[in-house]
Amino acid sequence: MTQPMPVDRISLTTLRLFVAVVEEGSLSKAAERESIATSAASRRLNDLESGLDVVLFTRNSRGMQLTLAGESLLQHARRMLLAASALSSELLEYRRGIRGHIRMLANLSAIVAYLPEALEAFFLEHPDLRIELEERPTPGVVRGIQEGWAEIGVCSGDSELGDLAVLPFRRDRLVMLMRPDHPLAGHGPLAFADTLPYDQVALHAESSIFTRSQIAARDAGRSLRRRIHVPGFDAICRTVQAGLGIGLVPEPVFELFGRSMKLHFEPLTDAWAERELKLVYRNGRTLSTAAQQLLDHLRPKD
Repeated sequence: MTQPMPVDRISLTTLRLFVAVVEEGSLSKAAERESIATSAASRRLNDLESGLDVVLFTRNSRGMQLTLAGESLLQHARRMLLAASALSSELLEYRRGIRGHIRMLANLSAIVAYLPEALEAFFLEHPDLRIELEERPTPGVVRGIQEGWAEIGVCSGDSELGDLAVLPFRRDRLVMLMRPDHPLAGHGPLAFADTLPYDQVALHAESSIFTRSQIAARDAGRSLRRRIHVPGFDAICRTVQAGLGIGLVPEPVFELFGRSMKLHFEPLTDAWAERELKLVYRNGRTLSTAAQQLLDHLRPKD
């Protein structure tokens, strides 16, 4: 029996061609996109299937359709190509004098309210480092750190953090944002249940804030009158300003956006409105020198 091709013998050129075939739905279009002859592209694809001892595509009148094995390879191929691109970019930066590159994931609250000032101070001390910061909801931050996509993450502390190492980062509280002429304005502090009869502007469905508001509404035996989902805190403020509802935001967001829009907020009495943001990283894994410097900068000082 022929032994399958070792994974380390799969070339990036072949993986790029494979991804192109998937995205174009046609071998000829993929070959044109990758500047390779169709016959050579076909040979590479056949060699890939033969070497892996799997069928990656079914060929029919509609073009080339992925098999289950092909779908699995597609996920890994995209990750490998992304990693190769990142490696190339980082090495170029080293040649230009950059001495460290840090990948970091953070939820929206951290990126909007806390990280800009913290990173400004970090770069003053370490001007020769670079940070690639990506916004993800808390579950995405946790998954990204677990899978090694980034070294450091910042996320909500009231979510499942698995086996990650955890350090405190910031504490804040959620408040209910509204126009000054809203019926609830001036009647706080409020229990979240008091807000449920009114239309609400909600953050995107994957956010921990939206998830927590849904749980609180369910616990109160009510449904959340979600009028619209928006992608960010600035959009919540603008939509509340337009009179489309009230919105749950961290208090620093009011200071950043709401005050200048002449909005109003009421604090919430619910215990879950007091939040902790956490620094997370992989337990038992040594951080790069640059990432350790960033972690030391971000963690609370005794």
